[in-house]
Amino acid sequence: MVNYDRLPAASRYFDGKLYQDMNDDLQLAGMSKRTVHGYLRAVRQLADYCEKRPDRVSEAELRRYFLYLKNEKQFAYGSIRVAFSGIKFFYSRTCKRNWQTLATMKLQRAKTMPEVLTIEQVHRIVNACRVERIALFFWTTYSMGLRLEEARNLQVGDIDSQRMMVHIHRGKGAKDRYVPLPTSTLHWLRQHWVTHRHPRFLFPAEGRNHQQSSTSDTPIQTSTVQKAMSKKRCPKSPST
Repeated sequence: MVNYDRLPAASRYFDGKLYQDMNDDLQLAGMSKRTVHGYLRAVRQLADYCEKRPDRVSEAELRRYFLYLKNEKQFAYGSIRVAFSGIKFFYSRTCKRNWQTLATMKLQRAKTMPEVLTIEQVHRIVNACRVERIALFFWTTYSMGLRLEEARNLQVGDIDSQRMMVHIHRGKGAKDRYVPLPTSTLHWLRQHWVTHRHPRFLFPAEGRNHQQSSTSDTPIQTSTVQKAMSKKRCPKSPST
């Protein structure tokens, strides 16, 4: 399971100052942790494929790499898009190259309908949870239509119970927005907050001994939620 709170591993061809420079550029561009992780990983994979530092890769080698991903690896649209976006960022910000390949390459997206969970399926997931905070996290995410990182970073001050609205900060594209707050979700959030009374986070990390919710410096980890969902049931002892 990917932990976006940690940077992806470097390699012999992509490490040191060059790796750090790209990480810094991504941070300054306001990219999310997930995007930073995916873009750094994309450039590392390019470097490993070419067996040389990415600042020494030629445009011809770059073209061969993209053809390799498409024809041999048969990457799905989403995977190729992340690879292309990460590599394009590197060669437009960190190590500037004026390459036609990056300027003219087009990605063809398959026209498929997104898979949407039914209300019954959502209830089955929530009811299968063995840990209440994970069940509430899933329900909050679903009932307010939030992304994973938006739900993780929900704060006490974001809740406007008088207007029954929630102020979502740090959304996709660094855009804020307001979403309706269902009454049932508000009641459950209040009941859960009493169990930890954290002054900032609605879903604080518990720490290794599961006793640090009230003083945690971070929200629940992405890996905790992902592991719970991948098992299709909540673990007895969450990792955070």
